[in-house]
Amino acid sequence: MSKWDNMYLDLCEKILNEGKLHHNRTGDDTLRILGHNFEFNVGEEFPILSVKQVGIKGPVIELLWIYQKQSIDVSWLRERGVTIWDEWEVDADGIYRQDGSYRNIGKEFAGTIGTAYGYIAKKFQWPQKTIEEIKNNPNSRRNIIDLWQPAYFDTAVLPPCVYSSQFIVDGDTLHIRVTQRSCDVGLGLPYNVTQYAAFLCMIAQVTGLKPGKMLYQITDTHIYCKHIPQIKKLIERREQAKPAPKLWVNPEIKDFFQFDNSRELKDIKLIGYEHLGKVPMEVSI
Repeated sequence: MSKWDNMYLDLCEKILNEGKLHHNRTGDDTLRILGHNFEFNVGEEFPILSVKQVGIKGPVIELLWIYQKQSIDVSWLRERGVTIWDEWEVDADGIYRQDGSYRNIGKEFAGTIGTAYGYIAKKFQWPQKTIEEIKNNPNSRRNIIDLWQPAYFDTAVLPPCVYSSQFIVDGDTLHIRVTQRSCDVGLGLPYNVTQYAAFLCMIAQVTGLKPGKMLYQITDTHIYCKHIPQIKKLIERREQAKPAPKLWVNPEIKDFFQFDNSRELKDIKLIGYEHLGKVPMEVSI
């Protein structure tokens, strides 16, 4: 069993046992706890669940969409088989309707998610500045990617859930601290943990460092009530969980913007990934 499988299932059990019922903007109630922290040594064991199939392509392609392509175009993701943003796509007339809010985001943002994520990454030149800071000022304690930019929220379909990443250099090792304001433990957390662990590995490689710790902090930590049967199924799989796989990052790539972002994702692979199959869950908008 991987360490991440164990930590994840422990959190699921904690929320089921201690979580309080919470009403929220989606209309789908949750059980939630406030505040939860994980610590991973990504250099020793790559975190990806085996109690359910997660895969590497979806998380990394979305990551590259945000930080490499710096795009908000939902069709770019669909062309690569990633559909997780379809429910947040602005309609052709510039109106966002999926959540019933009928917000006018603007016709110029048709087919996008508005001024969030990749828009902010491009506006503030992240991770370009991050990479340069790691190379030129490795002792910095201020190397932070901050996607939380309220000035752009009026034309953003959804403000970022994972909104902050801080990179810390210690000798020949690179560490990251990830901060998430709100976390759907059933659907989002497995995806985001794997995604930012891969981000650490990629940034470490292009800056000539080794990947180290990922410190992961969540505030509103919740399970949607409609996901409880599936979460219990995952918990029942604990004894069948598999060992962690290895992440292969193409050693020839020395520039973050040269990683392959095609549907094939040629430069990022999992080696020895065994899992217990998919457990579908319905997204809340």
